[in-house]
Amino acid sequence: MNQPTLHVAHDRGVVTVAIDNPPVNVLSLPMMTELMTLLATLRTDDTARVVVFESANPEFFIAHVDMTLVDAEIDPTAGAPDGLNVFQALGEAVRALPQVTIVKLQGLARGGGAEFVAAADMSFAAIGRAGLGQMEALGGIVPGGGGTQYLLDRVGRQRALEIVLGADRFDAETAARYGWVNRALPADEIDAFVDRLARNVADLPEGTIAAVKHALPPHDVADGLRREHEAWAGQFIRPAAEKLLRGALAAGAQTPDRERHLEELLRSITV
Repeated sequence: MNQPTLHVAHDRGVVTVAIDNPPVNVLSLPMMTELMTLLATLRTDDTARVVVFESANPEFFIAHVDMTLVDAEIDPTAGAPDGLNVFQALGEAVRALPQVTIVKLQGLARGGGAEFVAAADMSFAAIGRAGLGQMEALGGIVPGGGGTQYLLDRVGRQRALEIVLGADRFDAETAARYGWVNRALPADEIDAFVDRLARNVADLPEGTIAAVKHALPPHDVADGLRREHEAWAGQFIRPAAEKLLRGALAAGAQTPDRERHLEELLRSITV
């Protein structure tokens, strides 16, 4: 199940997926394709009970969707299920897995990376190291990979509006208090905690995970995803969005140094 940007290990029902797309783990089209291939394989893997997503880069989980896609002539709905774009399809594929999915967040996750975190069944963030943000508004667009709907489900409308329109980075403790992640954990304890949780879940009696996931299904957000895509697509074609994204790339976005303070970089660009 290994892919160029994914390192996969399988141990007694627990599959660990380490994301590795240097320098900052941008969610590129090749990486999305590799993730979708992996998720399709996992859907039919009866030996896998828990899937833990982590990063090979201690600073970045998934930085965000690759900004260079502004130059790619792609149809964002091509190959996606009806009513979805390719970014939303990734999040929905995560939510549809029969296994329990856990994100171990020890670095930064913005935009599409934050959407991936919210799509998982559970997520845990390292205090002092993890950060979450939906910074799309600073680029003249809206979250387009399920972020609006996953946030609405996790944190409620008022906090979702704060996150999307305020476009700030949230630390682990605040994200946990809002319900964006399950818990904030000390950085030196998160590995052991997630390992123990994953092992305990994987060791449950046969059929238990399926029964619990059947009783607690993810909310149906199909209508909301259609609205989100319309809002995203309508903004993405505006001149301001293109200028802001190109300006961010010219200013060093997607390099480690500038990604550490991406919100400030985006706010410095004028159109």
